[in-house]
Amino acid sequence: MEKYELQKLRDLPIEGVAERLGLRVVRHKCLCPFHDDHHASMSFKVSKNTFRCFVCGESGGPIDLVMKYLRKDFLDATKWLTEGAALVITSYRYNDITPKEGPPFDPSRYARFFERPWLSPEARKFLFDERKLDPRVVRWCRLTSWRDKHGVPWLQTPYYDREYKLIGIQNRNLVKGATPRFRFPQGAECGIYNLPVLNLLKPGETLYITEGCSDCWAMLSSGHKAIAIPSATLLSKKDKELLETWNLKLETKFAMYPDNDVPGERLFLQLKEVLPNLEHHQLPAGCKDYSEYYLKLGVRN
Repeated sequence: MEKYELQKLRDLPIEGVAERLGLRVVRHKCLCPFHDDHHASMSFKVSKNTFRCFVCGESGGPIDLVMKYLRKDFLDATKWLTEGAALVITSYRYNDITPKEGPPFDPSRYARFFERPWLSPEARKFLFDERKLDPRVVRWCRLTSWRDKHGVPWLQTPYYDREYKLIGIQNRNLVKGATPRFRFPQGAECGIYNLPVLNLLKPGETLYITEGCSDCWAMLSSGHKAIAIPSATLLSKKDKELLETWNLKLETKFAMYPDNDVPGERLFLQLKEVLPNLEHHQLPAGCKDYSEYYLKLGVRN
């Protein structure tokens, strides 16, 4: 398994993995399955995506939890997580299986951050030096940045519906190797990304579907209209129904460069079921996703 594929598994929400295993998580705690526990001594630290029992001392991340709970070795645990990743993420984000005491997503609380986007030096380096994105795309997507109380830099990506109403936010940690890499406000709907681009489509024009925001930015920077599915392991029923509706109503073609891995091809096949006219474009060898292909093309160089 490639390093980036392992990172995707390590980024799976720890509480979602626990729920998938059958543990009942309430207020970031549950009964520890590794000893005779009666007082919910296992605690989950969402900010670090880890678990720890303060009685028996067991601790770790998502893969460790699966290995210890199911008594699997590392390879079998990663296979189990890969096969169940869609259920983990869908349940965690859309069914609000985690503690329900938090308030619903409040767009008015966050909308002002995107009125005058600000990019920190770390964000500018990530977007322009590393990703080579077109500044017009960054402005169109209203990307902004912020620092948490520990000084950690984050990139903030807004999700809008077709009417440009803010419906969700994705926060990306800009410190390489940090866990978790992504955070989402309570109640945020981060389904299909860049829906406002549908209003700019001309009859017969191709709409590209990418995996993740980064590939979408690269596709837009290449001069194409594009939307994004959050990840290869997350295609909700709601998103499928939306795509089916577009297929019937929009006079457009659909195309995709699937990631050069098994999950990427699996996502293409899922999309092909609801979009029969979806065209498959093959990435060249050595490019794991469209972002790498974009850099190889040197579009803005």
